[in-house]
Amino acid sequence: MISVSLIMPQAVVPAAAASERAIYLYYTHTKETARIVFKRNGQFVQSGLNELNYFLRDWRRNEPTKMDPRLFDLVWEVYQEVGGSQPINVVSAYRSPATNEMLRAKSSGVAENSQHTKGNAMDFFIPGVPLSRLRAAAMKKQVGGVGYYPTSGSPFVHLDTGSVRAWPRMTRAQLKDIFPDGKTMHVPTDGKPLSQQGYQVALAEWKKCHAYPCNGSSSGTQVASSGSGRTLVDMLFGGNDDKPASATKAAPVQVASVAPQPSTPKAAPIPAMRPASLALASAEAPTPALPFSTDGSAPLMPPN
Repeated sequence: MISVSLIMPQAVVPAAAASERAIYLYYTHTKETARIVFKRNGQFVQSGLNELNYFLRDWRRNEPTKMDPRLFDLVWEVYQEVGGSQPINVVSAYRSPATNEMLRAKSSGVAENSQHTKGNAMDFFIPGVPLSRLRAAAMKKQVGGVGYYPTSGSPFVHLDTGSVRAWPRMTRAQLKDIFPDGKTMHVPTDGKPLSQQGYQVALAEWKKCHAYPCNGSSSGTQVASSGSGRTLVDMLFGGNDDKPASATKAAPVQVASVAPQPSTPKAAPIPAMRPASLALASAEAPTPALPFSTDGSAPLMPPN
């Protein structure tokens, strides 16, 4: 089996690659760049989650936390949607309560109970991808909050796994361009849903799986153990591609994000628009050369 795998790698590796989710990141403050596999065969990989927890740490205090794994699914799916090829430039991720209070003292644009302090949020941009396109792709997912900061000193979008909301709100016409069928929990500037029936349909789905439409991509996913029980072929090429995550034994889950979701969405704070003076990084800074291949990072579907 080993010899066959080594002789015919092209016949096996693509299937393994298709079963993995890897996220490409460049942290604008620490200047670190990494490609981290956080999901394999429908299961979160604990070692990858650990790497991401540290990579996305509060850089001011060098303090990590347990990030919500669903955030990585969300960011990965948005990356595929927009056809990203450069690393995701992270402007802000985890913020410790102490750091958050320090920033709040400087500006009203920082929420007291920020999703950043819970490990549920990331502020970022992708070189070569219009910020408006990132916002639209994230809003279509209807997983959590989407903030749009095109005039910040470092333009970025904010994504989190809190309740579904967006700021600033779009006009009715703008929102209808993204949701022509009206099935959305997002509300336009006039405060009225695009469609009462569509809003209720989207809300019912969100209550079931914390997303609309329900597709099982991020809700209830188990954390894969990196320990024993896997063959050499499994370790090299992923193995068990046809086995659903629910049928595979996994290590005990220690992340809050895979706990049962509340029956109704809880309102998360919407921060005020941040002034340019509070910019955390410069979007004009050159993106470093990647120390790894970008093969496999092409979008699942060609951009429109």
